[in-house]
Amino acid sequence: MTPEPTVFRIAVRKFGPFESAMAKLWSGFCEETGCPLAVEMVPMDLHELHASLLTDEGLKNGAWDVAHISTDWLAEAQAVDALENLVPYLTPNPPVDFPQGWSPSLLGMQQFGDAVLGLPFHDGPECLIYRRDLFENPAEQAAFQQQHGRPLQVPETWEEFQAVARFFQRPANNLYGLVAAGYPDGHNTVFDFCLHLWTRGGQLVDTQGQVRIDSAAATEGLAFYRELLRDHAAAHPQTMQYESVTAGQAFARGEAAMMVNWFGFAAVCDVDTACPVRGQVDIAPIPQGAGGQSASLNVYWLYAIGAGSRYKDVAYEFLRYATRPENDKLLTLEGGIGCRISTWHDADINGLVPYYHKLEQLHQQAETLPRHTNWARIAAIIDEVVLQAINTDAPVAELLAAGQQKINSLDHV
Repeated sequence: MTPEPTVFRIAVRKFGPFESAMAKLWSGFCEETGCPLAVEMVPMDLHELHASLLTDEGLKNGAWDVAHISTDWLAEAQAVDALENLVPYLTPNPPVDFPQGWSPSLLGMQQFGDAVLGLPFHDGPECLIYRRDLFENPAEQAAFQQQHGRPLQVPETWEEFQAVARFFQRPANNLYGLVAAGYPDGHNTVFDFCLHLWTRGGQLVDTQGQVRIDSAAATEGLAFYRELLRDHAAAHPQTMQYESVTAGQAFARGEAAMMVNWFGFAAVCDVDTACPVRGQVDIAPIPQGAGGQSASLNVYWLYAIGAGSRYKDVAYEFLRYATRPENDKLLTLEGGIGCRISTWHDADINGLVPYYHKLEQLHQQAETLPRHTNWARIAAIIDEVVLQAINTDAPVAELLAAGQQKINSLDHV
């Protein structure tokens, strides 16, 4: 009887740079350590990944040895003991420069009491990403000045953002003012909702720790977001079909002047030698609304070990290897975003991506989402409300009030 082959399984967030980096990391790990295990890496979109890891209990039942997991899902995973606590491995044998090699903003979400449930894999808070070549073009500047009576500049308010997007809307040239991630996956529209709330001075969580989406700032923000995504004179026509990755790819193809998206979708334009807008991209703070200030969102990805893994020692050694400074840099050169402070300030990286060092500034402005075990259910309600706002003419305040009632009816943890 042929013995069952020994396979080490990794659940990967579907994104070309992640997939290529992970393949190189595993190859290098096996070459260095002589690890005899074959690997199976399965790239999955967000919904599929969440379902496989948590709904189908793949982390607990041994289906996955290592997984990419979003900080959004950590409380849910922790509540059902789906992830291996790394402290017994970290204490005698920590990664290089742990923990001081990372910003504290990338170490907090995975800590539950004395337990640590993952190591930073990929990050890059949300920011305004724009085509520097368009903004600096003298002909564009003259035309904008003539139309608007003011200079063309990177927008600092949401109203300026919409006006500039309309200026650059040129369907005949396959150029659109903005591209957004409007696809309903419980993530992109929820993140955008939060950004519009925060940049208008609102808060997502009240003083009792409960999620509140029916505030004046939320109403104002969602009303504007609805108008923006439905604005055919400003938005890419595929905006409602794109999630964050596909929106980033449209920008990288040169189809949009601006987008609010994750930092990594700017950096990949400069790392990819074949990118049509290479060398023409820059980032800036996210615009603000009346009475607010710029804000960013820090949701990051971790390497984690499944509680049901048969190969936990191998898994931890792989995590130590993958998070080395040179491998954090390798991920960045593939088009991901390294998490080490050394990578952010690396001369080679900043030579390729001149705004890379701005990551530290973005982290200082970054908000985080509430760490609730039922956050995925709350996010699904917010997602539903945002989509109703975009797809109907129902009053925004009524939609938010109905969504708030649904959130209130959930069991809060």
